[in-house]
Amino acid sequence: METVLITGAGGYIGSNAAEYFAKAGYRVIGTVRNRVAERLTRLEINTIKIDLADAANMPRLFDDKPDYVVHIAARASDVGRDEWFRTANYEVVKSLASASITHGVKRFVYLSTADVYGLHDFNGESEDELAFDETVTNPYPKYKILSEKWLAANLPRKRFSCVRPCVVYGRGDTSITPRTVAYLKNSPIVFHFGKWRGRNRWPLAHVENVCRTLHAAMVLPEAGGQGVTVLDSRRVTVSEYYHELAAEFLPGKRLREMTLPMTLVRPIAALSTALSRSRAHPLFDPTLYALDTVSHNLDFSNRRMLDWFAKAAMDEFCHLR
Repeated sequence: METVLITGAGGYIGSNAAEYFAKAGYRVIGTVRNRVAERLTRLEINTIKIDLADAANMPRLFDDKPDYVVHIAARASDVGRDEWFRTANYEVVKSLASASITHGVKRFVYLSTADVYGLHDFNGESEDELAFDETVTNPYPKYKILSEKWLAANLPRKRFSCVRPCVVYGRGDTSITPRTVAYLKNSPIVFHFGKWRGRNRWPLAHVENVCRTLHAAMVLPEAGGQGVTVLDSRRVTVSEYYHELAAEFLPGKRLREMTLPMTLVRPIAALSTALSRSRAHPLFDPTLYALDTVSHNLDFSNRRMLDWFAKAAMDEFCHLR
């Protein structure tokens, strides 16, 4: 039985991935920072409480000689100090990837983000047509880009792969779904911003499809040295997303929608970003990063993901709310 080391197994995506790989027949070891998710205990998954930012801890992770490393642990937020992201999302990647190669890991799979392409309008471009957006200033995509570039420059191509999910949702979501539901619950009017008027694509990636893509990235020979976008095939607009969440979590609530010009809301978003610079979460929405996310058409191609699924004998997970 092959062993998979999953970092960040105490978090939302990490705990789903740990359960997925355990059910797929792998022996799973998961790193956690503080808490152990109930599903890990139920499945009797081995866990290691560790601070990945301390490079001296790295050798402990390889005591059981994992065959693969799936690196999910990261700081994920649209606000926060640059140095927080540099440590968690760049320095840790370098240390863990280097140790993985030293200890003979077959492949290091890195969970990145589709935000490495930037936040502007897209029209179905594939990974071969897209480049990193080197102009990003938000530290979250900034250090994801730097980590991917470091892996490409320092690891043999066959020994790493990068998975770039869009907006992850699904069972146990502790991030985007509750944040959006709280907004819908407390706001008398749902606001859209800019020219799209809520008809732009909201790029959903079900957590099950993220797990399946991580698996394909881990085992497929052609995945070596490649990046792949994770995006559900079903096209959902921002407006449709709001209505679907309201129907599921706020039954009976009537959504009133209004579009505001970007020139009006951008100063408010800039203020939120400035006041939240030393916070783990925004003081209020929208931040500049959130504003750019909901106001652009994030319509990527998922052709490579579907191709990898076919080659790995997997089907896309389709979830209709």
